[in-house]
Amino acid sequence: MTTISGLPAFLAYFAVSLGLTALYLVTYLTATAHREIALVREGNLAAALALGGSLLGYSIPLSAAVRYAGSLLDCIVWGLVALVVQVAIYWLMRPLLPNLSRRIDEGETAPAVLLGAASLAGGLVNAACMSY
Repeated sequence: MTTISGLPAFLAYFAVSLGLTALYLVTYLTATAHREIALVREGNLAAALALGGSLLGYSIPLSAAVRYAGSLLDCIVWGLVALVVQVAIYWLMRPLLPNLSRRIDEGETAPAVLLGAASLAGGLVNAACMSY
């Protein structure tokens, strides 16, 4: 792009991406059994690692949705698919990591890192699947 003629499309996709990311955070923070934001504010590294990995795991497929979408509606639909995938990853990891929320509350980093890594891995695969 050599001019700013693409600026309206950029602004539209950027606004949709911000909205979808906000929706993702609200949904994820509601779905988890621990209070990530409060824990991060208290300096809990485990909560920051888990939430940060999850946010990255969502942002990767969201960026693929923006890149490959044929329209804003297409981008929104695939962004919502990425949201569902990330929340599902959290719920799938819970049985593998007993007392996950309590352990994150207590600052245990090992389960938080594994949860964050699973979120990133899921996000990468999710993004690759969107590159149809």
